[in-house]
Amino acid sequence: MVPAARVVRGNQVDAAITVPVVIVGGGATGLCAALAVRDAGVDVLVIERDRQPMGTTAMSTGLIPAAGSTLQHAAGVADSADLFARDIATKAKHKVDQALVQRLAEESAATIDWLVERHGVALSLVDGFIYPGHSVLRMHGMPGRSGGEFMGALANACAAAGVDMLTDSVVDTLHVSHENRVIAVGIVHPDGAREVIGCGALILACCGFAGNQAMVRDLIPELEHATFHGHPGNKGDAIAWGQALGAAMADLAAYQGHAGLAAGHGIPILWPLITEGGIQVNRAGQRFANEAAGYSEQAVEVLRQEGHVAWSVYDAARHRIMLQFDDYQQALSAGCILTADSPEALAALAGIDAAGLAATIAETHALVASGAPDRFGRSFAGKAPLTAPFHAVKVTGALFHTQGGLEVDGDARVLDGQRRPFPNLYAGGGAARGISGPGADGYMAGNGLLTATTLGRLAGRHAALSAAHPDER
Repeated sequence: MVPAARVVRGNQVDAAITVPVVIVGGGATGLCAALAVRDAGVDVLVIERDRQPMGTTAMSTGLIPAAGSTLQHAAGVADSADLFARDIATKAKHKVDQALVQRLAEESAATIDWLVERHGVALSLVDGFIYPGHSVLRMHGMPGRSGGEFMGALANACAAAGVDMLTDSVVDTLHVSHENRVIAVGIVHPDGAREVIGCGALILACCGFAGNQAMVRDLIPELEHATFHGHPGNKGDAIAWGQALGAAMADLAAYQGHAGLAAGHGIPILWPLITEGGIQVNRAGQRFANEAAGYSEQAVEVLRQEGHVAWSVYDAARHRIMLQFDDYQQALSAGCILTADSPEALAALAGIDAAGLAATIAETHALVASGAPDRFGRSFAGKAPLTAPFHAVKVTGALFHTQGGLEVDGDARVLDGQRRPFPNLYAGGGAARGISGPGADGYMAGNGLLTATTLGRLAGRHAALSAAHPDER
């Protein structure tokens, strides 16, 4: 099932105005694309359904992986695009568009340097831990490690660059010529009034379909009990337009899940506490999977437990690591972090089996000492054992955003069923096919914002050229 977004065919349309480049969606993809268009000296209009540009990015940590950035070099981190591409492909079991993965890896550092040096976005290299699947420190984020903070910086950069933005307006129609060139978009305003705006090129930056329950149920049935924690505008418009146009699509069952959404609070409890030695247990106080494999695939494991919940259990050392994240500070303020001086006391606070939790923590101590992998394949070698005071937080499995979508080339041009690019149609971020393979277990931390920022920049750069020279595409 798809939303009511539609395509109208015809070589002429009565447009109120015409803008060289129109962008549907004001998240990270849309704003990065807009900045790239303005860098080329071309006018651009971003159309956003909300009152202010936020998107899915605002609900994330805003961390962007890149290989070979100036910030990495300054920190003495040795990395390369080839290593980054191998990490991405390995995590996804090589079920990816390898050419696109390589292109994104090669362009990732340029995106970070461009945001920092040209547009004044205050990114820094995240240190202290490495996310699962990454070989080195390569995450870049804002001082508060907040996606909302990152979106605010992008919005400020867009204002300074002269990006025009139309908010509180929904694009529901694409006007497309018989030669497959997008010539205009149809818009609905809050009062119900309609408007048609012509365009020289169109960039779809309207994310995926995680906010469309019917599409999720049809395409990703394993997430029936997952909490949706993303932007409600993720309705699948790009998929609907792609189907109507005959665009190539792939990996529609792929998604980013998260196994650490604080139950009843909707606050993500981020994964460093697990990767650095924390664990997850069920109501019986027992571990049930390899938590360190990745937070996306662990979401389904949590949803399989009684009540679709689990408890993340850790200690003061991991607590200190987490204090750098705004989300964790919010969790502390909300009172959802439990603290006790013994496993038994922690279990009593959490409402889980005390003997089971004590035995589980003792088991992890033995695994730390032996260095041997456990029955799930996880190794605790090199990690410090959990010691008092202990912490726990009740979590559930969440769906953050989908990872499948329109297939694009290395310039973010949408491809048709024969893998030929449409004349002037682009997609990035959640609207485009991601780099995580066909399911949840291929998602590596930062994949979403890598495709959002870098495909956005590449789309904007090429769309500006396409709009200025439509016969030289």
